[in-house]
Amino acid sequence: MSQSKSSRLDLRVTPEQKELLERAATLKGVSLSAYTLFYLIPIAKKEIEQQERLILSNQDRDLFLSTLENPPPLQGRLKEAIEQYQTKYGNELTKMAIFPSRKATSTGRV
Repeated sequence: MSQSKSSRLDLRVTPEQKELLERAATLKGVSLSAYTLFYLIPIAKKEIEQQERLILSNQDRDLFLSTLENPPPLQGRLKEAIEQYQTKYGNELTKMAIFPSRKATSTGRV
């Protein structure tokens, strides 16, 4: 079922650009809107896909997965920030499996 087209898109173009697009649309036998959308939508989808997809080599993929499965020990400012958070709010991070190998004490702290 097609959606109704209720949104507008206005483009500022030179008279020459408009004439060129209109001529191409006429040669294809479609409206300027249909011509423009036919070419712009796939390009926009491809741009979004390229920006949202992360492509890793086999070596990088293995390293990434290994790091997820065996995270390095916390240190430095990140460790301090988590400890401050736990002091202030309790042990919610442990419940969310941020520290799956650590067990909470009766006070709720690790």
